Amino acid sequence: MAGIDHTHDSSLRSWVPGADGHPDFPIQNLPLGVFSPADGAPRAGIAIGDRILDLPALLAAGLLSGEAALAAEAAAGAALNALLALGAGPRRALRVRLSELLREGSADRDRVAPLLHAASSCTLHLPARIGDYTDFYVGIHHAENIGKQFRPDNPLLPNYKHVPIGYHGRASSIRPSGTPVRRPRGQSKAPDAAAPTFGPSSRLDLELELGVWIGPGNDLGEPIPIGEAQDHIAGYCLLNDWSARDIQAWEYQPLGPFLAKNFASTISPWIVTPEALAPFRIAQGARPAGDPTPLPYLRDETDQAGGAFDLRLDVLLTTPGLRAAGLAPHRVSASNARHMYWTVAQMVAHHTSGGCNLQPGDLLGTGTISGPDRDACGSLVEATLGGREPIRLASGEERRFLEDGDEIILRAHGVREGFATVGFGECRAVILGAVA
Repeated sequence: MAGIDHTHDSSLRSWVPGADGHPDFPIQNLPLGVFSPADGAPRAGIAIGDRILDLPALLAAGLLSGEAALAAEAAAGAALNALLALGAGPRRALRVRLSELLREGSADRDRVAPLLHAASSCTLHLPARIGDYTDFYVGIHHAENIGKQFRPDNPLLPNYKHVPIGYHGRASSIRPSGTPVRRPRGQSKAPDAAAPTFGPSSRLDLELELGVWIGPGNDLGEPIPIGEAQDHIAGYCLLNDWSARDIQAWEYQPLGPFLAKNFASTISPWIVTPEALAPFRIAQGARPAGDPTPLPYLRDETDQAGGAFDLRLDVLLTTPGLRAAGLAPHRVSASNARHMYWTVAQMVAHHTSGGCNLQPGDLLGTGTISGPDRDACGSLVEATLGGREPIRLASGEERRFLEDGDEIILRAHGVREGFATVGFGECRAVILGAVA
């Protein structure tokens, strides 16, 4: 598990304008991504303040050596899968070297400065080729809130506290932040209707999640032990796993969601490394006393002591009415990653316990992360009690579910006294009308 070192020092300053105190990308973060400069091909980059450092150009300039150079060499091309596959050693070496090059007083400042691009002039892409995508259900307050709408007296099913629940989703429809989402069409059936109908979803919803990038994989038939799971995690992002609630309610039995989920998922484009998030690790506290002890293959004392995260999670909504009136986005939710009932290591250990082989660039979703209070709901179906109590906006509009032209913005930040705030960058998308 990544520890705290000199790269986390809150007194570190960068010579890159605007990096110090940046809400997401100070020198203590240095996330990985893939970008295209104006009129340029996609390539690996590092976010620092409002700029992106060209990683291949840095390597070509002879400013990297050893394992740091190995990491940059693996990042050649338009996807970071080969870099993710290298594991923690080269990734950490690259982080240390980048911190040296970008800090105030660096002797190489004049050689590095020309390799920076203004982020506003660049296009961001998916950081890796996503071979497989698995969505979990580890936000216990979300599970309870949804369960109460269907089973008021027994919201959690018996298996929830024994096994990390998950299902396999669609990787081909995952898109980076800023890509519009087309309202899906599908079958749905009103409770009082005699038969289903086909058409655009009228109960389109968001889901506030963290995404987990897999680094080194495992061989088919060879499970990853819980104590080694952290070695297979390359980083984190934000994930909005959009959901068409009306389509889902009709189709999910007996095999689970299908068209209700496969039309789009949106991720923030930067991979925030485990090293950057080391200051925000906390003990697993979402499992209260008296709950079942995890089976041995899911229990590791080190993971229980520091496998969870204290990350602030925010959901913001803008609408045509809010934008026309010049009003700020409406805050739908203020949640925290500490509300995950299962750790990421437990997700990885369970995923592979039957012999499934994970591969570099696979993406896991945590499932919706809601808090215990009404203002911490990570989806509209919770926040509006299934649409019965609409959200009222400063523009005079109301929202039970998302309407065409609405835009959802997800944000995440690690905030801890004595350390620089580290963010993920935004995960946002606007809703377009369904195909006619």
